[in-house]
Amino acid sequence: MIPARKHRWFNAWFAAHARSRIHGTFGAVLARGVEAARALSAEAPLLLVANHSSWWDPLVILHASEHLLGADAYAMMNAENLRRLPFFALVGAFGVDLDLPSDGTAAIRYAARLLDRPGRAVWIFAQGRERPSDERPLGFRAGAAQIARVARRARVLPVALRYEFAGEERPRLYLSIGDPLGGEPVGGDPLGGEPVGSPREPRDTEGARAAQERAVTAELDRIHRAIAEAAGARDLPLDVGGFRWVHRAEPSAIGRAAERLLAHWTRPRAPLTPRLPGGGRGDRS
Repeated sequence: MIPARKHRWFNAWFAAHARSRIHGTFGAVLARGVEAARALSAEAPLLLVANHSSWWDPLVILHASEHLLGADAYAMMNAENLRRLPFFALVGAFGVDLDLPSDGTAAIRYAARLLDRPGRAVWIFAQGRERPSDERPLGFRAGAAQIARVARRARVLPVALRYEFAGEERPRLYLSIGDPLGGEPVGGDPLGGEPVGSPREPRDTEGARAAQERAVTAELDRIHRAIAEAAGARDLPLDVGGFRWVHRAEPSAIGRAAERLLAHWTRPRAPLTPRLPGGGRGDRS
């Protein structure tokens, strides 16, 4: 396992870079559940379990953690990718070799140790690899459920990410954070000792994995309904199916002017007479 080497100044710079890239690429960023998750983060550490569908996902969760949730966030990453892109360790990524059981065990305990105080967050892409957002079932691995079992102070939040082209030049980014899963956070040993306070759900790792997958699927379905609701709208409403846009790019003034000019130049000045191939006239009856 490769531990994180989070550096405050590099993290701030790279998060700003991620925000700039996102705002420069996407026409709109629409989010749901951010305020509730931010409030919950002040009370307990967060385990954020998400689908993984795009190259953009790491930049999106970095931007969301830093600028929307205000959390000191970390994320599990494939060790091979982290060796190739070591700067991600400076923004909180820790690497795990998914083919080594001992590595997985070490990463689970490492993540649990990070989730020891309010304001901390750990992101897990539970599929373990990029998959289409409309694939069903999502095929979650058990790692996030095992972390939730060990990190007994943490609250588990399902998160869905989707990237969608719509009736405008730039794609839209949707981020949906669902309600917490499981019971209330309790005291005790964060690495699995007996808690002080009310008990949580039984330690059924497979049941927890399935519940996490169902919850993230429900958030993806929520995004799908919002996309359907916004389809065909000339202007994107501020609130679409519970999603509020947290970034909205203004259309290019030059592009709009060029479009109007081309429309003016190519608009017919007189009624057109239908003609068939070869020069014949169509039936005007």
